[in-house]
Amino acid sequence: MVAVGTRLRAGAALLGPAFVAAIAYVDPGNVATNTAAGARYGYLLVWVLVVANVMAGLVQYLSAKLGLVTGKSLPEAVRDELPRPVRLAYWGQAEVVAMATDLAEVLGGAIALHLLFDLPLLLGGLITGVVSTVLLLVQDRGGQRPFERVITTLLVVIAVGFAAGLFVAPPSVPSVLGGLTPRFADADSVLLAAGMLGATVMPHAVYLHSALARARHGRAPHLLPTTKVDVVIAMVLAGAVNMAMLLLAAASLQGSSGVDTLEGAHAAVASTLGGGIALLFAIALLASGFASTAVGCYAGAVVMDGLLRVRIPLLVRRLVTLVPALGVLALGVDPTWALVLSQVVLSFGIPFALVPLVWLTARRSVMGAYANRCGVTVGASVVAVAVVVLNVALIYLTVSG
Repeated sequence: MVAVGTRLRAGAALLGPAFVAAIAYVDPGNVATNTAAGARYGYLLVWVLVVANVMAGLVQYLSAKLGLVTGKSLPEAVRDELPRPVRLAYWGQAEVVAMATDLAEVLGGAIALHLLFDLPLLLGGLITGVVSTVLLLVQDRGGQRPFERVITTLLVVIAVGFAAGLFVAPPSVPSVLGGLTPRFADADSVLLAAGMLGATVMPHAVYLHSALARARHGRAPHLLPTTKVDVVIAMVLAGAVNMAMLLLAAASLQGSSGVDTLEGAHAAVASTLGGGIALLFAIALLASGFASTAVGCYAGAVVMDGLLRVRIPLLVRRLVTLVPALGVLALGVDPTWALVLSQVVLSFGIPFALVPLVWLTARRSVMGAYANRCGVTVGASVVAVAVVVLNVALIYLTVSG
């Protein structure tokens, strides 16, 4: 028994990188999409979240696998395959995507602070930027493990905040099980499902996970089994949080108006479940904004360092993506419109992360004996094509109105 306990503790000590990457799947954009899906269509789209989580788990595992087998992050591996002019263009799009990521997540934190303390959005965005910078200092000066612990703690806060309402208004179990059957109600439900699936795999999470695994373990292909466990646990937790958002809306907010915005969802929660649950909802949204902004900025540094071999001071790096987000808030742009715009920009970055990942992990010249088997490559290719097509469709539908 002692030996088993020792092995379990040793294995648990190796977990962590996937929990940081998983923050990308519970960011403010996910909150808005999942609550809107539950409020408008009840349990109809439960199956979409299950499919999305399986897709995301495969992608995150391949990213971590690349880091462990090659000892390189995905941006570093891409850099080795591209000539300099193409590499610079590739970095340019990644930097724009990083700014869009920060916009969505700073906006989420600002809205949460407005809901909690009635702060102006610009001031809330500034506070979110400062807090995320402090979190990054934990990683920069204290190392990766303390950063992982902080982010994992925030992930737990997010989980508790969004799941609390389910204890007040439990979902219908038969309805949840019925929602596992793939189907749609109308054209709008198809569009919303596309949004849920297409926004699942975020470019910065794909880039970052390879760097997180490499930074924690170095070149260590023998840890691939442990990494699978890390990814499964983290993605199950992230998937459960997303499911809690949808089920909370399905059980309590169905038919409510204005739930397409974060403020509207919070108001609907307050009116149906009470101020206490609404407070936890807002706290979870705030933790989501803080954590996802810090992780997104960390990913931006990984991309710049990997593609260009350029490292800049932490505060400078933070300002590169924070200033555009604060500028949007200062201009008084409608938060919902800004959130939609950020998701459209993120959609452009998806192929640049997924296609190289699938290609590199399938190549024996890169992965050696650990190259993906045919079945894995086919599955990953299907996921990549599906996500890219969905994002292209979302861009078209958004632009066309």
